[in-house]
Amino acid sequence: MTTVMAGWLLTACSSTPIEPLAPTAPAAVDAAPTGAPIGAPTSTPAPTPPNNPTSTPPAPTSTPAPTEPPATVVALKCDGLTPEQTEGPYYTPNTPERTSLIEAGMTGTKLILTGYVLDANCRPIANAWLDFWQADAVGEYDNAGYVMRGHQFTDADGRYQLETVLPGLYPGRTRHIHVKVQAPGGPVLTSQIYFPGEAANAGDQIFDPALIAEVETTADGLRGTFNFVINPK
Repeated sequence: MTTVMAGWLLTACSSTPIEPLAPTAPAAVDAAPTGAPIGAPTSTPAPTPPNNPTSTPPAPTSTPAPTEPPATVVALKCDGLTPEQTEGPYYTPNTPERTSLIEAGMTGTKLILTGYVLDANCRPIANAWLDFWQADAVGEYDNAGYVMRGHQFTDADGRYQLETVLPGLYPGRTRHIHVKVQAPGGPVLTSQIYFPGEAANAGDQIFDPALIAEVETTADGLRGTFNFVINPK
């Protein structure tokens, strides 16, 4: 079972820079995304078409972005390996390397998810590969391009940061984000991240409460954290 840690800003739509805020008590995620456009992403490289699709993660091409310490320093906790889950029908390999999935003109609730990739002894894993994909705010996947898709690598402290929007609902599924995680040279974990307080959690046959992110609501929006615990070899 994966544990979670105090975390990072998941904000509502805004074009202003995101400033870390002190965490407040966890609350259910607002199910209705906002309709205002989200500001331009902090860094969104232009995606390129897949070339000889493969599930093998690429080598890092740049220094991972999340380097600042978390707003609240806490002991890293882990309690068993992160459960595996189905890949589903919408995975696309060879995604662009980026920490923000937000693109100009997008609507929805901005979400910033942070956490660590750890081994079974709670030791952070540097340069771990994470590949995220999800539905947009209205529950639709881009199966022709790379909207709401991207991979990144943990920093020297094993930390990642994802800027995206709260995924929308679609028939049969609750809100979720797909992810593949791999330590350098290790096996690939395929899993999903869920959200607390969602009515659709109970009716989703794939849902696993061990994969719920810790989410906090602030005056400016939402923050969330989730740690992955994987086998490094």
